[in-house]
Order: sequence, then structure tokens, then C-alpha cells
Amino acid sequence: MQNQSIVTEFILLGLSQNAEVEKILFVVFLMIYLATLWGNMIIVVTIIYSPALLVSPMYFFLIFLSLLDACTSSTVTPKMMVDFFYERKTTSFECCMTQLFAFHTGVEVIVLSAMAYDRYVAICKPLHYTSIMTQRLCGILVTISWTGGFLHSIIQITFTLQLPFCGPNVIDHYMCDLFPLLKLACTDTHIFVILVFANSGSICIIIFSILLVSYGVILYSLRAYSSEGRLKALSTCGSHITVVLLFFVSCILIYARPTSAFSSEKNALVFATIMTPLLNPMVYTFRNKEMKNAIRKMCKRFIAVSHGY
Repeated sequence: MQNQSIVTEFILLGLSQNAEVEKILFVVFLMIYLATLWGNMIIVVTIIYSPALLVSPMYFFLIFLSLLDACTSSTVTPKMMVDFFYERKTTSFECCMTQLFAFHTGVEVIVLSAMAYDRYVAICKPLHYTSIMTQRLCGILVTISWTGGFLHSIIQITFTLQLPFCGPNVIDHYMCDLFPLLKLACTDTHIFVILVFANSGSICIIIFSILLVSYGVILYSLRAYSSEGRLKALSTCGSHITVVLLFFVSCILIYARPTSAFSSEKNALVFATIMTPLLNPMVYTFRNKEMKNAIRKMCKRFIAVSHGY
């Protein structure tokens, strides 16, 4: 199908059309964005400067998860905050497609799956953990995550670029996303909706189901552990389970629901794109003694260096 798009820019309605409300939202989202960057970068720097953590596969994957959270937030939040100062919020067709591509890489889904596999091996096959979770395997899993994520995004953006946009260009949203764009296309999009579900919704549901089953196996295996060992295992698994729930519940709500629920997408995406990247570092630091101890040691080290000790 030949793309006959004549639209060169899209107009975003944003979260509110009230100037006073937008000023309040700017302050709120600025604080959230700075806290998100600070929290995720603290995790990355702490792990890199802590040899004991860096050699652990779980924390190796956590570096990439934190970088992804920082990137996801940066893909959406800065543009949204700038738009709060403009009555007419616009984005070019090229910028819209770029944001769509960056937001839909899907790397985080596979990274979370790799982290779940790491926890499964650590708890269910502890004697073989070091021989299974080698640096080579971790590198392969990260490579698969990035390759699979970008392939997913390329498929998504290729589908979108085939749609003709021949007039309507007002998006009732604060960012460019698939479903709002579908409503503007000058063609029947029912087949495209099915493709979106197959490429995004089904992937979310399938991987989420696999993760639930894997953690069911893990929890079942904990029966053989002592009380102390069970608590230690649950502390590391609990953080990951919380992050999985935060990510996949919002993903399923957005991309695996009836098309009649399009109007709820804006509210769901606020949580997925802005709140989840902020909550993830909190989950992994507040619930993890190793991370908290490593952060304290790193802070003491930097203070000592700054004072010339």
C-alpha cells in the first residue's frame, strides 16, 4: 500500500488545557523526572563501582534495566514538560515517528525475562548457578534483548508508516502513540489493530504468563529452604516480582484491551512512562540490603575522596 500521508505535524492536546493546572503539572513532573534520572543513575553507578555486585548476573541485568528506565522517561517527559508552556502543542511527523520508535523498543520485556531466569537458576539450581549464569550467557541474553527489542520496534514503525494521514492531525494525548494515531489514519485500521495486538499485546500476555509460572515454580521450590534462606530468596525475588507487576500490568492494560477503551490509554501511559521508571529504583534499593549497603559504601568513598582523605 502506497503511503499517501500529507500531514507534516501533529497537534497534541496534552494532559490539560488549563494553563494554571499545567504549571502545577510542570513542577510535579519535573520533580518526578529528576528523581527518576537520579534514582536510576545511582543504581548504575553503585553497581559499576561495587565489584561484588558487578560480577552478579542479577545486578548486571539491573544496570541495563535502570538505563532503560532512564531512557524511557527521557523519551516522553522532557517534551511533555516543554509543551506545558505552549498553548499550541505540536510535534513534526518525523519527531512523532521517532518517539514512537524509541518508546516501543520492548527491550525491557526481555531484560525482565532474563532477570527472572537468573532468579530461577539461583533458587532452583543453586549448585549449578555459576556454571549456567556465565558472563558469556549474560552477554548473549542482553544482546538478544536489544536485538529483539529493536526488531519489535522496527516492525511496529513499519506498520505505522504504511498508514495514510491525509488531514486530521489532532491527537488527544501528551505523546505520539499507536492507538491515538490509528484514529487519525484515513483508512480502515481494524487489521492494524490486530497486528498491534499480535506484536505487543500478545507478547505482553505470553511473557507475563511465563513469568508467573516461573515464579510459581520458584516459590514452590522454596519449601525445601530453611526459614533464613527462604527470606533471603524472597527478598531478591520480591523486588523483581514487584517490578514485573508494575511493568506488565500497565502494558496489558494499554495493548491488550478492547479498542473501545482507547480513551483510557492516556491515564494508563502516565503510569507506564513516568511513574514506573521512578518506582523501579525505589523497589530495588529500599527492598534490597545489598544495594543499600553498596550505596552507603559508595557515598562514604566519594565523601572521603572529596575531602582528600
